[in-house]
Amino acid sequence: MARTIAVANQKGGVGKTTTVINLAAYLADAGKRVLAVDSDPQGNTTTGLGIDKSVIDASLYEVLIGDQTVLDALLPTSVVGLHLVPGALDLAGAEVELLNESDRAIRLRRAIQPIVDRYDYVFIDCPPSLGVLTINALAAADAVLIPLQCEFFALEGLAQLLSTIDLVRTRINPELELEGLVLTMYDGRTNLAQQVAQEVRSHFGEKVFRSVIPRTVRLSEAPSYGQPILRYDPRSKAAEVYRSLAKEMLLNAAK
Repeated sequence: MARTIAVANQKGGVGKTTTVINLAAYLADAGKRVLAVDSDPQGNTTTGLGIDKSVIDASLYEVLIGDQTVLDALLPTSVVGLHLVPGALDLAGAEVELLNESDRAIRLRRAIQPIVDRYDYVFIDCPPSLGVLTINALAAADAVLIPLQCEFFALEGLAQLLSTIDLVRTRINPELELEGLVLTMYDGRTNLAQQVAQEVRSHFGEKVFRSVIPRTVRLSEAPSYGQPILRYDPRSKAAEVYRSLAKEMLLNAAK
């Protein structure tokens, strides 16, 4: 059965989508069967994996409101072993449409249930909010992976996210775990980045992955070409670190 991981942080621009795309790609490259679920209305995971949102027949939106099944929305990607349930702008309206539905918090869990057993890993890219879409992701997940940027406001809002995770654990998904924190946008030339990394590790200890994602131009460029970094620039520093992060995750799973 798949390890389903919600990649969440209500702050925008912290590397959630970049982490989903590249971690999923490297796990698939390692021979794992991987599914990426794009629950962000911006659909950046979809675009970053080379899928044209304007020509897809069904997205996660249609799946959540019940017009289509997850099999109708499932797409292959250019990475062997990596499939995608695409996101779409229509997801922005899903929170309103599901507002009065009694099962609104578990729609995603029910929707992906028929295909979860096909995969080793399922990654859910969450929007930068703690609304219904993120709650659905947390309700469907076994664990939460939190990308945390190495900048001044890194820990701002983290307490709220952890509180939401506890609330979901108490009311909806008692098995929900913290997969860990990934430090992103790290610039080792600055004292601030080093201080933030040190503070996060002092607070969360072994829950912080050793692999630290650098701030690099190549990593920023790759999504515009619809490619993960392993295809766009496999010899880059960012590629090396995401490969290392995938190995860490595999080692943790084997423990």
